[in-house]
Amino acid sequence: MTRATANERFSAAAAVLGLEPDITRFPEDTRTAKQAAAALRCELGQIIKSLVFACGGQAVLALTAGDRQVNTELLGLLNSAKIEKADASMVREATGFAIGGVPPFGHSSPLKCFIDQSIYRYETAWGAAGTPDTVFPIRTEKLAGLSGGRIAEFTQ
Repeated sequence: MTRATANERFSAAAAVLGLEPDITRFPEDTRTAKQAAAALRCELGQIIKSLVFACGGQAVLALTAGDRQVNTELLGLLNSAKIEKADASMVREATGFAIGGVPPFGHSSPLKCFIDQSIYRYETAWGAAGTPDTVFPIRTEKLAGLSGGRIAEFTQ
């Protein structure tokens, strides 16, 4: 039995949600929002950073515009607990994906999710598609429904 690649796992999870993502693969890593925006020739804010934080031992997902930074105090208030950045093993265990390739939805386990309201400045944004060198476009109006996320203000 062959093991599904991260892109295949993401595509399968997206299909369950009724989405057929148009995945773009780059010849170089696009681990950072700046690298992805440069490769796509789009605005930095159109890149969705899927950031995982630890909150009382549980993973919390913060979908953040590429030109914004998470204010952990605000995110902590939304969760009624202290927020810390998750380590690589927690990210992989909670999402099924490595840092730099975490998509905004389609994770191996359900995650509490918050969406940076500033992403909605754009009609279309780009998220990781399972690996650091792949992305896919998504209409921002669909992001909350697909991720199960709550739109909130937690960035600066």
